[in-house]
Amino acid sequence: MRRRLGSALCAFGAAALAFLTVAAAPSPAQAQAQAQRPKHAGAPEAFVSLRSVDPTILQDMRYATDHTFMGEAVDGYRQPVCILTRPAAQALKKAQRTLLRSGYTLKVYDCYRPQRAVDHFVRWAKDLDDTAMKGEFYPRVDKSRLFADGYIAEKSGHSRGSTVDLTIVRLPAGPTRPYVPGEKLKPCFAPKSERFPDNSVDMGTGYDCFDTLSHTDDPRVQGMQRSNRQLLKSTLAAQGFTNLPEEWWHFTHKPELFPDTYFDFPVARRSVAGH
Repeated sequence: MRRRLGSALCAFGAAALAFLTVAAAPSPAQAQAQAQRPKHAGAPEAFVSLRSVDPTILQDMRYATDHTFMGEAVDGYRQPVCILTRPAAQALKKAQRTLLRSGYTLKVYDCYRPQRAVDHFVRWAKDLDDTAMKGEFYPRVDKSRLFADGYIAEKSGHSRGSTVDLTIVRLPAGPTRPYVPGEKLKPCFAPKSERFPDNSVDMGTGYDCFDTLSHTDDPRVQGMQRSNRQLLKSTLAAQGFTNLPEEWWHFTHKPELFPDTYFDFPVARRSVAGH
């Protein structure tokens, strides 16, 4: 009797275990979804920190600060770190070598930009009552025109990882004081001695200046300002970068590694840890 009872219990236990195993096993659709799910929220292996490729390039990551056209740090910028696709970063390293021989250095303002940051721009642009930074960044443009005039868009090439905003600084590089929230604003197109101080060479306007004077080849920009823009443009063009004609600071490395993908991982060191 005990032997038959023991056998029955063993059979029952085996059946129960088999049932639980089948119930716990994912369906084919679930298994495929699990295989496609990223292991972490970081960047693909093709992305790197610019500092790991060339630590000599200066970094002034504006969107991680309050000194932006919105007057606040931008969503997704958790740390002031420049992240780019590896080919773009290596191309910048080559451009930097050229400039260093002439007594200059590159300085980046923005690199990879997550989609959540672009969404933040869009929300801000639709709030026509928020014009706190108009006096510096868009004095001559009505905020209601930012979309129509192309200053704000719902997608940005920066989110693909091969676009960078940058300038040139003469060596030895002097310091740039931090922006103080609430300070008196000066137009971004004012003479260099009057607008917000930047250790960059004089490019005719400040960074992120929403004005036609920011167009790379605007005929009103002459003399040393024009020469400085052409130095930046020609140096980067030699390494495969294409300039956006409306912004003297905006360059995209071609061919893009991800021409159709807009990423949204945060700007943080951990996003490219180990790459």
